Amino acid sequence: MNLRRLIYLSAKPSTELCQYFEERDWDVKAVRSSKDARKAAEDAGAAGGLLDLAAGLPSHEIEALETGLSIPNVGWVAIVSPGQLGDATLRRLVRDYCSDYVTVPFIPERVGRAVGHAHGMVALSGPPREDFIHSFAEGEMIGACESMLAMFRSIKKVASTDAPVFIAGESGTGKELTAAAIHRRSSRRNFPFVPINCGAISRDLVQSELFGYERGAFTGATQRRIGRVEAAGGGTLFLDEIGDLPIDSQASLLRFLQERKIERLGGHESIDVDVRIISATHVDLEPAIAEGRFRQDLYHRLCVLRIVEPPLRERGNDIELLALHLLSHFRKEAGRRLHGFSPDAMDAMLRYTWPGNVRELGNRVRRAVVMTEGRLITAKDLELDHVAGQAPVLLNSARETAERAAIERALLRHRGRYGEAARDLGISRVTLYRLMDAYQMHEPDTAGYKPRKRRHPPGSVP
Repeated sequence: MNLRRLIYLSAKPSTELCQYFEERDWDVKAVRSSKDARKAAEDAGAAGGLLDLAAGLPSHEIEALETGLSIPNVGWVAIVSPGQLGDATLRRLVRDYCSDYVTVPFIPERVGRAVGHAHGMVALSGPPREDFIHSFAEGEMIGACESMLAMFRSIKKVASTDAPVFIAGESGTGKELTAAAIHRRSSRRNFPFVPINCGAISRDLVQSELFGYERGAFTGATQRRIGRVEAAGGGTLFLDEIGDLPIDSQASLLRFLQERKIERLGGHESIDVDVRIISATHVDLEPAIAEGRFRQDLYHRLCVLRIVEPPLRERGNDIELLALHLLSHFRKEAGRRLHGFSPDAMDAMLRYTWPGNVRELGNRVRRAVVMTEGRLITAKDLELDHVAGQAPVLLNSARETAERAAIERALLRHRGRYGEAARDLGISRVTLYRLMDAYQMHEPDTAGYKPRKRRHPPGSVP
């Protein structure tokens, strides 16, 4: 028979209470300090916990309790004396870390029911849930929707080759995590993975950051310094926000990609560097190429293999998976015993459009873990109470909004030329006219928009 485990933390353990639990198939471990409680809980299995505050604990032990009570696989129940919860410190410990409390005098059956419930809840929400979440993981990324599973398959494929990889996606979707996952699966995994944010480096320092410099190359260059490209030798160089790279630095990067050699600033020696290039950006590079802000030849060198990161709003129930994973991580970091998300919080997260993607989700969950005053994180804790309970968008309304936006973009892109806009949209000119009339749209003009004149067939009367 598998006995349920009970960790009984008390300065004066009750023999009667220990006997009561042992007679009901509990394996009771009586301990006198939070340090001993942590040792008793090292086994990953679920356990019930009984915290005897009524028996009194030394002041230094009260201070250390928070660490011991934050053990995730133990469900705690407190025993308190009448009026003891008037103490703010004890009240906070019971509120944040215990699922229930009983007041002395008590009957053992009442304590038994409370501990049994706490043990059962921990058994339901513990490691099996984490195992389930991590079964849908690639490195540090988690996802179970079709677009993420397809991306995980792409990561495995591109990792087996040394060809340059280009990762496209909105800000906050996790492009650096994707690059790191490719590196970990590649033959270069035992060599450096060096990320560099091209948008965060001063225009004047990009060359020296990428390729390094020799002593005396410029004022303040008191010693030789190798650049990021050279530092990644044998491994992977990740160029994040490549679209922000200055045009003159693009020429130097292109030369390196062609020759696989670099020269440090102020130096004359050509240095061979064997490195794989992975790049990423959140902007559309095609307009940048058309406007002369990004070199087309560099784009084709970088974009041999392409991976697209799906935005969070398109990932459906992945939002719940990610939220639970982030909650598990941040509640351990903060030492909070939180039980999960309230129904209104989950509803709000699924309705919200997440312009900041996974990064924004992480920030909201982390803030909520610190600031919430309850056991469940609510929509208000996430600052999403304005989203919770909103009426669902009707399909017809969503379709109209999407079609209007697509037509407006196409007409602006083609400067009001209907034939070209219709071809771009994959519809006939007649269908374009019909949709514009139906939505009472205006046609583009250099000064903004003007009403589209209705076309009348020959011989008709206006």
